[in-house]
Amino acid sequence: MIDHLGIQCTDMAASATFYETVLAPLGGVRMMDFGVAIGFGVPPEPEFWISEFDSGEGFRESHIAFKAADRATVRAFFDAAVGLGAEVLHEPRVWPEYHPNYYGAFVRDPDGNNVEAVCHLPEED
Repeated sequence: MIDHLGIQCTDMAASATFYETVLAPLGGVRMMDFGVAIGFGVPPEPEFWISEFDSGEGFRESHIAFKAADRATVRAFFDAAVGLGAEVLHEPRVWPEYHPNYYGAFVRDPDGNNVEAVCHLPEED
């Protein structure tokens, strides 16, 4: 389980807009804002943080997977990201190589990170 995850961003404003928009269908909201760091989560605690890029040179891609309550929510996440112009890595679909009910969608955030929404439940009737 992930308690919290943090990534560094080169454009805090663009990243804040991106995550506010794509996390909304998952129930995520901006919970704390320190200017140089912003915490998002489903209350009561922030679990995902973005901060200003301030260390190292170059880029290391991060993969972040967010839990979705159902497949419709995965699609809403994907649609929100595409609406912001995010690069599509993989459209929403079942990934049987992970397990029979793994339903995920993958996009790139403004910094090039691989961001996914995933539901582990079967399709609802």
